[in-house]
Amino acid sequence: MYVAWRDLRFARGRFALIGAVVALITLLVGFLAGLTGGLAAQNVSAVLALPGDRLVLQPAGDAAATFGESAIDDATVAAWRDAPGVTGVVPVGILQSRAEGPGASGAVALFGLDAPSFALNAPSDGEAALSAGAAKTLGAAVGDDVTIAGETFRVAAVGDDLSYSHTPVVALSPSAWKSLDERLGGTGAATVLAVSGTPAWDDLAQSTGTTASSPLASLSALPTFRSEIGSLGLMIAMLFGVSALVVGAFFTVWTMQRAGDVAVLKALGASTPALVRDALGQALVVLVAGVGVGIALTAILGALAGSALPFLLSPLTTLAPAAVMIALGLAGAAVSLRTVTSSDPLTALGSTR
Repeated sequence: MYVAWRDLRFARGRFALIGAVVALITLLVGFLAGLTGGLAAQNVSAVLALPGDRLVLQPAGDAAATFGESAIDDATVAAWRDAPGVTGVVPVGILQSRAEGPGASGAVALFGLDAPSFALNAPSDGEAALSAGAAKTLGAAVGDDVTIAGETFRVAAVGDDLSYSHTPVVALSPSAWKSLDERLGGTGAATVLAVSGTPAWDDLAQSTGTTASSPLASLSALPTFRSEIGSLGLMIAMLFGVSALVVGAFFTVWTMQRAGDVAVLKALGASTPALVRDALGQALVVLVAGVGVGIALTAILGALAGSALPFLLSPLTTLAPAAVMIALGLAGAAVSLRTVTSSDPLTALGSTR
């Protein structure tokens, strides 16, 4: 690293420029990752919080099963409950509507279920449990009344910040939810079953004409989730590719410019592995510095934007992109090593002049 350190001190402006570019790309990647995580949480956090090992959905005809179209009748619920290996079945009704609170009104997702292990649980038919987001949207607190489809419910609890399809969750009892669904034109049938146990999942799903997926795998049944994550994920992947190309191009040009110095070092006895380590070490220093600055800016701006944007600040949205950026940057820098490994020591002695 002796030569690398001297290069870094001698050409401070060049390396500061590429470090700034790496920092800006890291900031873009980190901010997009945080925004993607925040949007995903607003879309599916309530689904992931449902109790059960698998989530069972009913396909509509030949189409793939979706939360919006699924409706599970009582016979199917009974078939799952009576199946060998099943230890628990919680029917969950999901409906999107509007609610009016003492402070404001807004769109909410109505979850009808009876599951004490769920983060929100309505104790009785005339009560509702609000997520933190729903309480904020409606300006409601424990003891207040909220009106949904002309029916009034007393707020019994305010729980975790759970969302479904970008709307905050309001939990009702199963019978209250069924009544509201029928009033709004639905059938009152459950949307999804949260099933626990160790049955023959595939055979049971096939015999009942349903699908059984893990909570994480079932997220594909939310079309909005697929489109959001797909588009934002593509943008993140493209930024990763740009990072590798930019770093690789910089170090390729830089290595070509000092080809004569590399040849002199080889003529003096420096081994090729030592020169490779020197070049990659130099790239690693620039990458770590640039990525570190970018992640620090992401954390600061993400904390500031968290109150206005759905931004998730976690190791998955900061440290993971940082590690990928460094790995891809080193891969791009490795492309420039051909000049190092193929340099002819005789060049330093004037054989080509």
